[in-house]
This record gives sequence, structure tokens and C-alpha cells, in this order.
Amino acid sequence: MSLTLISPAFADGAPVPRKYTHDGDNLAPPLKWSGVPEKTRSFALVVEDPDAPHGTHHHWAIYNIPADRTGLPESVDTGPEAAVRYGKNDFGNAAYDGPDPPPGHGTHHYHFKLAALDVPALGVQAGASVDQVWQEASKHLIEAAEIVGTYER
Repeated sequence: MSLTLISPAFADGAPVPRKYTHDGDNLAPPLKWSGVPEKTRSFALVVEDPDAPHGTHHHWAIYNIPADRTGLPESVDTGPEAAVRYGKNDFGNAAYDGPDPPPGHGTHHYHFKLAALDVPALGVQAGASVDQVWQEASKHLIEAAEIVGTYER
């Protein structure tokens, strides 16, 4: 069985509900995964929008997720998660920032990418960018899974 990522809030390829966007409550959506590779020691997750006008826009990085986790609850970035860390997104925040495409720019695709890693923690500096977190995670990647949500104004 391969690593699979889903969201109870939206199907792969479907619109991200408004409450998970800048137009709504800007909450991190709930995510669940299964098919975890046997040697997984932690997880990292990033959210990117490759349709942004000036290149890929990074919305979220969460890493050092313990290997025994099988998901993230809604709005995990506002809870007391002791082990996990957050990368700095392109909004300048070390938290989730949901879809926020320019009005009239068409449909944007938000890639939620989960990485099963062979290390218990990533060696990135505090304040690392989403891109830096993903680059470091890629060095320790066992397997990855992805779900894509869409949003348009």
C-alpha cells in the first residue's frame, strides 16, 4: 500500500471550502493519511500554489510531525502541538495561510504535499522558509503523497 493523503473537507481536485481560505476563517483544513511506509520516523507537509502570478506561492510548512500521527485536525496551527514546527510562508507567517488568489486570475491549484521521512526531526533553522523546509525534507524522503484543492475568486 502506498502513502495516501486525503482531506475530509474537500476531495482531490475539488474546490477548497471558503472557511479554509483568506475569504473565510483561514483555518488549516483537516488532513488524514494512510499507507505509511514502515521506516517512517516523522512527516513534513507543505502547501504551494504554482498558479500564483509571480511563481509558486508557499502557503504552509509543518514539520517534525511524529511518525505515529495519521492526520492533522482542523486548525492544527492554532493548537498546542509541542513537537511540530512551522516554516515561514510567503505571507511572512509561521502558520497556515489559505488560498488568496488575485480576483479574476482564474482557478488556482493548491498542492498539499506530505512527505514520510527517515529522520525524527528536520535540521532546519527556526524561521526557515516553506521552500527550505521542503528542500531539507526531500533529502530524507521515503515516500510522498499529494492532494490538490482549487480556489478562484
